[in-house]
Amino acid sequence: MDITAFKGAIFDLDGTLIDSAHVWSDIDIKFLARRGIAIPPDYAKTVSTMNFNDAAVYTNERFSLNERPEDMIAEWFSYALEEYTYNIKPRPHAAEYVHMLRDRGVRLAIATASDERLYTAVLIANGMYDCFEAFASTNEVSRGKGFPDVYELAAERLGLTAGECIVFEDIIEGIRGAKAGGFAAAACINGIFPQDEAALRSESDISFTDYRELMV
Repeated sequence: MDITAFKGAIFDLDGTLIDSAHVWSDIDIKFLARRGIAIPPDYAKTVSTMNFNDAAVYTNERFSLNERPEDMIAEWFSYALEEYTYNIKPRPHAAEYVHMLRDRGVRLAIATASDERLYTAVLIANGMYDCFEAFASTNEVSRGKGFPDVYELAAERLGLTAGECIVFEDIIEGIRGAKAGGFAAAACINGIFPQDEAALRSESDISFTDYRELMV
């Protein structure tokens, strides 16, 4: 597949463009441990499609925490900001690939569940921020990444249709949401959810482990 034939490319951030899975895993473990709770094996995957507010509501209800969502979000954010500003690096050859697409005239957007302050910090730190024309967050739409809403918003902000764009994602819910909206979908295979790897490969239009595989 010639991805440069698309007018637009919409990238998920965490796990797709940047290696941040360990950060959120550490945050989840630390947050729940402070409340005497061992992290359940399905928790990380469940919250991976949610924005901060939805994750706070879900976590509150699941563990009967009876905490204010805004306090939970502030705690998560305080853990994350330093990592996103100073420590998180791109996926292998992701920065080079993003610059290549931009230089070839493909218009680029971010579709993420991350807070604007986090994605801005990590993209600037890794020299990618200026490559992107548009940004869309799941907190701006009514449904999460199992649905096309956030990708549709990103495409709209690029001034493009779904059929003119390809979406890059690392979770099967994202691939399915993009495909449901009429987007082409590229699956980044990163080993975070190995139980979904077969589905990621079979349900996407193209899959890869290193962006160098796409640099033709």
